Amino acid sequence: MTIDPQTLSELKEALLTEKTNLENNLGRIAKSVDSKIGDYEPVFDEIGNDREDNTTEVEEYTDNLPVEIALEKKLQNVILALSKMEDGTYGVCENCRQEIALERLKANPSAQTCITCK
Repeated sequence: MTIDPQTLSELKEALLTEKTNLENNLGRIAKSVDSKIGDYEPVFDEIGNDREDNTTEVEEYTDNLPVEIALEKKLQNVILALSKMEDGTYGVCENCRQEIALERLKANPSAQTCITCK
């Protein structure tokens, strides 16, 4: 199966939209360390120096960290998918090297594996 140019264009547009949304969401809770690879680190407001303020800062950090990690991973998958489109390897399962079903790619354009290897 070869992905026709129209479908590939639609998938690329979906990935670019998702990339923008993920970057916007990450920008609310983290700062970019390396945008080329989707590397972010969580940030929190410096409220003050007393124990209660520091506790609030730590709570904010621990609340944001898992969200930041999940969004960052999704962003990295999107960036990888876009890179694979550029080098002609998009739509190939990373595990078994078989083609990923078009239905799966339409549902999840950043999928790295086929449904069997998922």
